[in-house]
Amino acid sequence: MTLGMLSSQITASRTQAGRSVDKWKLFRWLCEAKSLVGVSDRSLAVLNALLSFYPGTELSRESGLVVFPSNTQLSLRAHGMAGTTLRRHLAALIEAGLILRRDSPNGKRYARRNHSGAVGEAFGFDLSPLIARATEIETAAAELAAERQHMRIMRERLSLCRRDVAKLLELVHESAPQSDWQNYELQFEELIDQLPRKPSTAEIETVLGSMDRLRCDLTNQLENLLNFQKTDTYDHQNGCHIQNSHPDSLSESEVGLGKGREPLLRKAAGGDAAEALTEPPPKLATQNAASPPTAVDRSGTVPQRPCREIPLPAILQACPQIADYGPSGRISGWKDLMTAAIVVRSMLNVSADAYDEACSVLGCENAATIVACILERAEQIASPGGYLRELTRRAQRQEFSLGPMVVALSRAKRNGGVAVAS
Repeated sequence: MTLGMLSSQITASRTQAGRSVDKWKLFRWLCEAKSLVGVSDRSLAVLNALLSFYPGTELSRESGLVVFPSNTQLSLRAHGMAGTTLRRHLAALIEAGLILRRDSPNGKRYARRNHSGAVGEAFGFDLSPLIARATEIETAAAELAAERQHMRIMRERLSLCRRDVAKLLELVHESAPQSDWQNYELQFEELIDQLPRKPSTAEIETVLGSMDRLRCDLTNQLENLLNFQKTDTYDHQNGCHIQNSHPDSLSESEVGLGKGREPLLRKAAGGDAAEALTEPPPKLATQNAASPPTAVDRSGTVPQRPCREIPLPAILQACPQIADYGPSGRISGWKDLMTAAIVVRSMLNVSADAYDEACSVLGCENAATIVACILERAEQIASPGGYLRELTRRAQRQEFSLGPMVVALSRAKRNGGVAVAS
């Protein structure tokens, strides 16, 4: 007996009588959060074998939570694990507070049945700690899943930003070889060297912020070059006509003022020039480096990543139910909202592919907000997964905005009515 085992027994004894949990869902959460719980994959294989001896799918105190397999049968269901290895992993599960020993007077595992044939008293391994820690294990699994998803998105954003900076450097080198582009290249190489082989999320976010600022500086330099070429073009248009029959002369037409360039230049020359410069150009990141220097198209920066459309307090006011699924039953930041959204997503049977697609199109914060809105209207939505996929497709076509959905829910809360799906 150790203090940890005693604490596990006390926790298991406080399990609510009517509480039940799906044993295979709980086992899947354990597999996702094994690093936080402190068990290995071999120990989880033994726990899987123990759960297979429990009749039924729902773990509940009314059905009895003690399983009493022999070492031989337990070894067979643990894929032929040796006896010494089996005992070591059973001890690891007990030490981690996932199971308890219910020893008989002679140390054997058996069950004593009553006159009707039902199990009256059993001696073996007690699974009640799993029910007592179900909420803790589910929350830990959701937090790890949210962290892994955030890490994957940060890696994708860094890869895209790194590719854009490399192509912008190539474009600056071709378009303005006389400029001081070597400093940008040195900064780019230093940022790449800062990343370790297995970077953490914080390290990726730091390098991504610096890389994004470098991309903005390069884009501004190309915009200045474009404005300079635009001014030079207008000077040529206002001058006298010069006729030159030399076949290699470039004075007959200004390079870079093709059919598709004139609307952009007229917009930049008018009073709305600042707005024209802030629009992201669609072809700059993929433009061929062999194109002439004056053919710089400012529509080549990558599209900005989705931003948070609604403030967090407004979301919590319109969707108060999501707070019940946050860590410790409350939501204090965007990370808590995304963690709760993963728990609700699993509860509503929304597939991981649908949620990941929504995160990639709308952003993690906005996707979590939509899940919170779906939770508020769960009774009116027949298929939450199909509804989320439809909203994602509409967002790709620029036909969906998150603001009206949250406003409708907030208005329904104030009026005591029901929000209608848009």
